[in-house]
Amino acid sequence: MYPLMLSVAACLCLAFAGTGLAKTKHSAPKAAAVSAKKAAAKPVASKAVASKAVASKASPSPSVGKTVAKPSARPQVRAARYGGFTMAPPPPPPVLDITSPRALSLVNVNTDEALTVTYWSGGAYHRDALDKLNHFLRDSRDASETEMDPQLFDVLWHTQQHVGFTGTVEVLSAYRSPTSNAWLASVSRGVASDSQHMNGNAMDISMPGVPVFQIRQVARSLGMGGVGFYPRSGFVHIDTGPVRYW
Repeated sequence: MYPLMLSVAACLCLAFAGTGLAKTKHSAPKAAAVSAKKAAAKPVASKAVASKAVASKASPSPSVGKTVAKPSARPQVRAARYGGFTMAPPPPPPVLDITSPRALSLVNVNTDEALTVTYWSGGAYHRDALDKLNHFLRDSRDASETEMDPQLFDVLWHTQQHVGFTGTVEVLSAYRSPTSNAWLASVSRGVASDSQHMNGNAMDISMPGVPVFQIRQVARSLGMGGVGFYPRSGFVHIDTGPVRYW
């Protein structure tokens, strides 16, 4: 009897031991799987944190990293020497009338003399008319005269035609003797010491009722010499020297 009981007890112990071993064998893989999942989840989380950090570095703050469009540079407008602003480009050269007689009506504001004369017709300049113009455009300070450049009268006549002015042109200055020019240059910064007026090929003129800007633009478009713009004084300088503008 006693040996039988020992056998039964031994069997029961073996049975319980087998059940525990089976449970341990089944539970170990589950635990390992859970641990593996946790271990796998941790790197993902750390990767996510790392990616956030990289993203935060790559995306600068709005106040620092925004590309601000620079305003377009505005054109610089330079004031001219005697008032006004940088002159506009001249219009295209006009078609010149080279057949009609050319007459001028002038008044000398320094002497109050007036002259109307046809100085060119039939393809030639008239000597008697040029002599009258030489005397009319003399230096009003010392009464000295010179031979004026006939082409200067052409510049004035063509300017009148294209401005559309049919009245009397006011002449403020024409020929200047070297003495007169030297005195003017000493008292005015607007007078050149080597002025074209001394050569008999320059006039300062105005056309009543016509803006000096318009006179300047037309005279420039001719391309026949120098053109000076004096809006404060209300006149335009024209000459047959080198082509230049101021």
